[in-house]
Amino acid sequence: MHKENILIRGKELQDAEKALIMIHGRGASAEDILSITGYLNVKDYTLLAPQATNHTWYPQSFLAPPAQNEPWLSSALELIAKTVDRVVAAGIASENIRFLGFSQGACLMLEFIARHAMKYGGAVAFTGGLIGDRLYKENYRGDFNGMPVFLGSSNPDFHVPVQRVHDTTGILKRMGADVTEKIYDNMGHTIIQEEINLANQLVFS
Repeated sequence: MHKENILIRGKELQDAEKALIMIHGRGASAEDILSITGYLNVKDYTLLAPQATNHTWYPQSFLAPPAQNEPWLSSALELIAKTVDRVVAAGIASENIRFLGFSQGACLMLEFIARHAMKYGGAVAFTGGLIGDRLYKENYRGDFNGMPVFLGSSNPDFHVPVQRVHDTTGILKRMGADVTEKIYDNMGHTIIQEEINLANQLVFS
């Protein structure tokens, strides 16, 4: 299961007023996701990137029944919770904590915030959606209270069906998030400059 292995960059946690928790994709690493921070307006942030054991957060597709991804899925969600607790313990208010994820990491991040909704500083999901063979709405509780969320994805995407992105947007909006969804035709499984620009404008401004 996932060990508490978190890379920390940027400002020292005790000196920062803002934190960004970054969740990498399948087959990638904490270093990989941290590499995009040079394109984001986060110079005043502490950057925290948990590392998945064996470079994957859970073994099956995010569209599999959740039980097929246990105990890894619960362990991964717990690691994000511990990362948030670490930030809050350092004196950073929850409304100054932001989240970002790509692909499997975006799915995991969205699942975490939907299960623990409150007014964080914002969230950026590059190609992801809520987890499960269907949407388990009974797991989602709380109120985002106007928190900005950016969802960017491709149509088509080999891993993330565009309908799941739409459905995720709907749930987050019903929970009080201010969601901006952008679907790009044939973008591929990647992150493009326009998505970076929108993330900066909506979440890191």
